[in-house]
Amino acid sequence: MNQETAGVQSPAPTHQFTVLLSATRRGARLARLLAREQLRSWGRPYETAEHVVAELANNAALHGHVPGRSFRLALMVTRTDTLRIEVTDARADRHPPSTVRPPLPEAEAGRGLLLVEALADRWGTVDGPVPCKTVWAELACPPSSSHR
Repeated sequence: MNQETAGVQSPAPTHQFTVLLSATRRGARLARLLAREQLRSWGRPYETAEHVVAELANNAALHGHVPGRSFRLALMVTRTDTLRIEVTDARADRHPPSTVRPPLPEAEAGRGLLLVEALADRWGTVDGPVPCKTVWAELACPPSSSHR
């Protein structure tokens, strides 16, 4: 479900991580690796989140790229064991589509948001601060059984 949610507050985070990365393929790859290691260090499952981060970071590098500007990855785990992934890029003028449709079978791209929609409990976009936008996704993230 894609939602535009301006001003919606998430519960206070129990864990929080933020990093600026270059809006490049290398920066997107690093976002995925950093997310995996951060979630692992918090004792949280990371496999699903890693895929969501990879897709959102790739989109930021591909569609949200502005020369000389970075994108921001933020991870927050709330008291309700919800992981919120946020990727903020410098292109508020380019939003993901509000309805994600499968690409043609012969298309070589266009499946990333289908994956995000399938894996996340909720996702959407928020404008600001100007000239930025944030694409976010939330998914259940209980502590791993080995870290309880």
